[in-house]
Amino acid sequence: MEIIVGKTAGFCYGVQNAVTKTEELLKDNKNICCLGELVHNGEVIKKLEKKGLNVVENIENANDKVIIRAHGIPKEIYNKAQKLNIEIFDYTCPNVLKIHKIAEEYVKNGYFIFLIGKKEHPEIIGTISFCGNNSYVLEKADDTPEAIEKFNESHINRLLIIAQTTYSLENFKLIAENIKKEITSNVELVIKNTICNATKIRQEETNKISKEVECMIIVGGKNSSNTKKLYDIAKINCPNAFIVENKDELPIEKIKDFEKLGIMAGASTPSESIKDIIELIR
Repeated sequence: MEIIVGKTAGFCYGVQNAVTKTEELLKDNKNICCLGELVHNGEVIKKLEKKGLNVVENIENANDKVIIRAHGIPKEIYNKAQKLNIEIFDYTCPNVLKIHKIAEEYVKNGYFIFLIGKKEHPEIIGTISFCGNNSYVLEKADDTPEAIEKFNESHINRLLIIAQTTYSLENFKLIAENIKKEITSNVELVIKNTICNATKIRQEETNKISKEVECMIIVGGKNSSNTKKLYDIAKINCPNAFIVENKDELPIEKIKDFEKLGIMAGASTPSESIKDIIELIR
């Protein structure tokens, strides 16, 4: 069997940065709290918990030292932490922090903001808090009419469109085009593609590989947005596509007879998980 492994598979910079800094912090500080999962990968979280990381969902339940996950947090949580005298270790992905700054800048300049992404995703929950009251989250193209309605009701003639860092590039372009068609000519429109480069490259490489193989294995956390998007892309081109978090979930009986197999992994998937799967297949 020929195995093609994506060159961009595995940790992106933001995830690597968060994991490395957390491991360093845990060497001298046991039982550090992290507000939400540091990254969306169960294997990574289990290893960090063994080293002393304590995942909490509420800042009030944390101890005096708290790590901010790679996805970021809502603006008001920083204020709560300060009032509770909690020391913050902010490991939010630099690309996410950049979007927060963009949002705040445009809010000050009187813009209404359309934020494109998964409404329940931690990154979106955090980012929308920096977008002010005149903002709206679009998860899919069907949300465009309601978003336009909210925008028109605001009587603002400036509009900014930004996106979740791990959102589908194809869907972002589609929604942005839909919005452009619906707004009037007097609206000052600014579109900023804030999907990170690592996401874009992974999606493009997954698209390419999945067209060349008989079977595609996507490795990553079940709650990872960027991993799910890679699976969606692979499934379009390759009907025999599977998403697994580790080697134990690999459907050996279903894949053993294929002659050409592709492997791609999400941005929060550790290299060990990828290596284990390749070894088991071989």
